Amino acid sequence: MTGTGFLDRTMALLTLGINHRTAPVEIRERVAFTPERMAEAFSELRATSGATEAAILSTCNRTELYLAGDDDCAPSVLRWLSGFHDLEAAELENVLYVHRDSDAVRHMMRVASGLDSMVLGEPQILGQLKDAYALAREHGATGSFLSRLFEHTFSVAKRVRTQTAIGENPVSVAYAAVSMAHHIFADMSRNKALLVGAGKTIELVAQHLSEAGVNQFLVANRTLERAQALAEQYGGKGILLSEIPEHLADVDIVISSTASPLPILGKGAVERALKQRKHRPYFMVDIAVPRDIEPEVSSLADVYLYTVDDLRLVIEENIRSREGAAREAENLVSSGVDDFLEQLRALDAVSTLKLFRQRAEVMRDSETEKALRALRNGGDPETVLRGLARGLTNKLLHQPSVQVRKAMVDGRAEVTECLRELYQLDALEADEPTTTEKL
Repeated sequence: MTGTGFLDRTMALLTLGINHRTAPVEIRERVAFTPERMAEAFSELRATSGATEAAILSTCNRTELYLAGDDDCAPSVLRWLSGFHDLEAAELENVLYVHRDSDAVRHMMRVASGLDSMVLGEPQILGQLKDAYALAREHGATGSFLSRLFEHTFSVAKRVRTQTAIGENPVSVAYAAVSMAHHIFADMSRNKALLVGAGKTIELVAQHLSEAGVNQFLVANRTLERAQALAEQYGGKGILLSEIPEHLADVDIVISSTASPLPILGKGAVERALKQRKHRPYFMVDIAVPRDIEPEVSSLADVYLYTVDDLRLVIEENIRSREGAAREAENLVSSGVDDFLEQLRALDAVSTLKLFRQRAEVMRDSETEKALRALRNGGDPETVLRGLARGLTNKLLHQPSVQVRKAMVDGRAEVTECLRELYQLDALEADEPTTTEKL
């Protein structure tokens, strides 16, 4: 669709997504992209949506597609997204947001700066966005437009981090999870924790649990080496995911955050462990999307199971305490958006001037060749020279004259004003002698 972009000759930018504000975890986990299917996703997305460039961000709190192309491809992207995840399009339409062009630029910068996160100012999202960009580049899905946008976005996010207090001592999802554990266990030094996964979130969970007094740790992971490396930092033990049922009865706290597409801990395993524990309570937090712990576990007596959405109350206090820093960050984002749009306008001006010069040079060469043929055929040099000047002038002015007349018929007086500005016609008019002066 011509003219849908920031400028008439630039690409249109589109962001489609769902997040913790628009969709519950039950839907977010169904729209999450697993690493194993990313190559397939990029291939299908670009082949069916009309987007020439694409990137995908998929975290526990959001799934977003960043697309650049010549058309408004939102309807086709929605069809593809629902089909890829085996959902009805209507299910997604109710929770999906769409940002276009400058709004999409602002949204990406707010996400990267932690302004759109559940935990205001949390730093992990910037790393996740950088990973999403790197993955898109790895699959050849980005081009010059999205690359320029991502790089500028990272620069803005860095300014937000360094020039505002929004990232100081943030209340992370990991911290919120540990805070909730205090509601169940008054003295956490007596409790043993099982952490499922070994990524950055679980590393933060381990740190906060240790600071809260927990000194007995098990870390379960698909790769034993990573589990052991993390567990040993806190005097704990690393195990494989398959070993969880053997140790489940011995722990009191279970916090899980993996990238598994299927649940790791089921209702049956928890029921068996509860019997061995004589129904001593469990505190469980499932931070993963898709979820690691079967939702049915929450129906069991003596199990306090929370998802990432349940941490909202703890996190809202963090938001209230950071309102001043957030306002400063929003101002930096607005400045970043303006800077990016200015860059695009400068690029468009260079591209337009290049095309303008190329067209003029084609006309020049055509008229020059005509004049040279006339001279070779014995034409009078003065007559040929005047013909060259007249022909070149007519060619240069013909198309602009046609377009100006058409614009005036259409009521677009600004085109005439632009022409006057380009050629400084007002100054020329002022320099011409009046009728009286001519006489």
